[in-house]
Amino acid sequence: MKLSRTRTVGTFAAAALSAACLLASAQASAQTAKPSRIRGAITAVSPTELTVHRNSGDDVKIMITDKTPVGAFKNIKLSDIKAGSFIGTAATTGTDGKLTAREVVVFPESARGQGEGHYDWDLGANSTMTNGNVDAELKAANGRNLTVSYKGGTSQIVVPDNVPVVTFAPATHADLLAGKKVFVVATKGSDGMWTATRVAVEKDGVAPPM
Repeated sequence: MKLSRTRTVGTFAAAALSAACLLASAQASAQTAKPSRIRGAITAVSPTELTVHRNSGDDVKIMITDKTPVGAFKNIKLSDIKAGSFIGTAATTGTDGKLTAREVVVFPESARGQGEGHYDWDLGANSTMTNGNVDAELKAANGRNLTVSYKGGTSQIVVPDNVPVVTFAPATHADLLAGKKVFVVATKGSDGMWTATRVAVEKDGVAPPM
């Protein structure tokens, strides 16, 4: 029984780290502009290809293999974010310069430092991504105010009560089903074909929020 539990914990930790790497590689793409982030819903799937209807309205085919890492997310509470948590949060910069979170991902300790920094993101105008350590958290009238530090700086981020707060959960290729929402980090070859480097898929009703 102990061996079975150890294997389960190990499998979950590996899956969580894989999902963390997915997010980190997506964030790194914001800096290197090489991989791209594809968001949408699966319309067809085979062992070698995903067809995704993108949020932008078009369809795209993405090559996958049985080695392509697949991860998922699960909901947690805003109150689960504590001083010392390592998080990633997409936010919008208001006209007053304040950052308001659109989602928050809490990383497992094994993935601390992944994608650390503050940089532009692609969830609309004035969107950013911040990965860093929560130095302080203060309850506000509608959510929390977080002080997040990273190499090169510190940001103050308002997290409203209604934004998704998630952490990583295990997933497999069996979870890649038509109708499920996905967040794919992919590269485009000279032949124009997309190849997935990592996939985050909707599971148990929780869609990738990034």
